[in-house]
Amino acid sequence: MFILGHTFQNVKIEASWMTYVMIGLYFLILLGIGYYAYKQSTSTLDEYMLGGRSLGPLVTALSAGAADMSGWMLMGLPGSVYSTGLSATWIAIGLTLGAWLNYILVAPRLRIYTELADNAITIPDFFEKRVSDHTRMLKIISGLVIVVFFTLYTQAGMVSGGILFESAFGLNYHVGLILTASIVIIYTLFGGYLAVSLTDFFQGVIMLIALVLVPIVALLKLNGLDTFDTIVELKPTNLDWFKGTSFVSIVSLMAWGLGYFGQPHIIVRFMSIKSHKQLSAARRIGISWMAVSLIGACMTGLIGIAFIHDSGMKLDNAETIFVVMSQVLFHPLIAGFFLAAILAAIMSTISSQLLVTSSSLTQDFYMLIRKTSIQEKHREKEFVRVGRLSVLIVSAVSMAIAWTPNDTILNLVGNAWAGFGAAFGPLVLLSLFWKRLTKYGAITGMLLGSATVIFWIVMKGIFKDNPGIFEFYEIIPGFIVSLVSTVLVSLVTKQPEQRILDEFDEMEQILKS
Repeated sequence: MFILGHTFQNVKIEASWMTYVMIGLYFLILLGIGYYAYKQSTSTLDEYMLGGRSLGPLVTALSAGAADMSGWMLMGLPGSVYSTGLSATWIAIGLTLGAWLNYILVAPRLRIYTELADNAITIPDFFEKRVSDHTRMLKIISGLVIVVFFTLYTQAGMVSGGILFESAFGLNYHVGLILTASIVIIYTLFGGYLAVSLTDFFQGVIMLIALVLVPIVALLKLNGLDTFDTIVELKPTNLDWFKGTSFVSIVSLMAWGLGYFGQPHIIVRFMSIKSHKQLSAARRIGISWMAVSLIGACMTGLIGIAFIHDSGMKLDNAETIFVVMSQVLFHPLIAGFFLAAILAAIMSTISSQLLVTSSSLTQDFYMLIRKTSIQEKHREKEFVRVGRLSVLIVSAVSMAIAWTPNDTILNLVGNAWAGFGAAFGPLVLLSLFWKRLTKYGAITGMLLGSATVIFWIVMKGIFKDNPGIFEFYEIIPGFIVSLVSTVLVSLVTKQPEQRILDEFDEMEQILKS
């Protein structure tokens, strides 16, 4: 969600050889995981794209969390809290609630239904089979949405990696870009979904440790709990949850949680777990990881206010607060570990987005052109090769865009969360909870939801000095329009065929058993 793109102005941080050693070790571990996954689970497309639906709750939970949070949790959120105080934490609350509801409402039903729906292994494939769309329009439209937005998302992550190496190590931006992209491409290309999930699990652990240790050590280095008195003295509103906010801003920040229902790189995790019965354990693990990590991120920003004041440093860019604290407080070897945590956040999201885009290109376009299906087992090796080629193509396009970063593209990526949430979110929920959903309703809702988000963003730019109603986060109107239009069009079009209704009933029965 967050795009890293800043330097450490007025803060001199020199990486030692031990820091480089830690980063190198981290890269080797990722490549080792990729090799293991290549040997274990890449012989069929189902294995390459979903790990053979064999993952346990621990890997499922942490990989979903790591794929979701990206560098935003280590950079964007601490920086926001550092700048404005506790009033910036409403977005963290909204995201935690949204993730919890995603586990409750979407996870078990999606895991069961995608397997019942002729073993759908991508979200567009599931949509098509769920409404029996023989025209293929729903799959094509949703596949295009995924390919376009995730290609932009991926290049944003690559830009983040390039600038991190430039800022922290003094390397050329393009060298950092190539390093980041190369490692992710290698383990994703060869290891597929299992490699992405296992590396995300490993990266999730690193992120958690970093976000727990940095604020605790900083607090101990300062005045313990008395540090919070200093924070209030520096600015009384720092511990005020409502100062500087409004009803619109709080609702908009909380509304980020709505986006979870439509994020393909997150909900695909639910499809890969061994059994829907393990999702309750995954939920407890995942939400606990998320809550502790977000609290750590908020505390880093808050304690950072006193830390920067006490040290006498000048921090021109608030979003570097985690990096500065981690590099100043810890031994170079540990400092390298914390830089690896930022890389982990960046890479986990890139790899997840690469694989989802690759699966869409393979399942939703290549098979459509070839007029074949995943059931044709004699073509499994061909499908896996196409999947790997797709990873390479998307990576190459993303790197080309990232070579010369474009602010307009980065701003567009910042709105992709709302775009996916509005286009896919209501459709995912209705497909899992409402029998009466039809293909025409699904197509209409997806198109109007996406169009509403784009319209809202344009209007917000036009009326930026006096936004009025356009001050609301664009996912809110987009989600509402998509939901209402999907329901209305479905009600006035032909009822789904009996096979669809039977599959829905079978899902309900499995849930109750």
